[in-house]
Amino acid sequence: MNEVLMRVAEPEDAESIMRLVNTAFRSERFFIDEDRVDLYGVRARLAQGEFLLAVEEGGLVGCVYVERRGERGYFGLLAVDPKKQKSGLGSRLMAAAEQRCRAAGCRFMDLTIVNLRKDLPQFYGARGYVESGIEPFPAAARAKMPCHLVRMTKDLGSDDLDRM
Repeated sequence: MNEVLMRVAEPEDAESIMRLVNTAFRSERFFIDEDRVDLYGVRARLAQGEFLLAVEEGGLVGCVYVERRGERGYFGLLAVDPKKQKSGLGSRLMAAAEQRCRAAGCRFMDLTIVNLRKDLPQFYGARGYVESGIEPFPAAARAKMPCHLVRMTKDLGSDDLDRM
């Protein structure tokens, strides 16, 4: 098995991040027909927060976007190469994101998921996240069916699975 190294993304990683995210999020095509992110969106996120990357033999196999918002951290665009899904890599990326935010003084970590992704509340719930509200689905994204975002939050002071 190849060793997976974690590092912070550089601007030149933007295209690889875009390709990985769009490949990993193809499972959402049942409710939205567009790519999850474009190059402009990745670059904008790189200017505001950071992407943590999982790299194996020079190739990108996972990423997560992390942003610090005062005492709250936020992560999104958690993406793992479909060939590597269910390997624990997503959980490792989440733990790394949580640790970076915890080290920066964040007390909570937030994320949002689309309510139509029925598998995600259990996935995140098993890692200490609880539902904490709802938000409208972005109007710019043209969903094929009614949907909204579910906000989930984790107390970073808790000592559980995030220290894997």
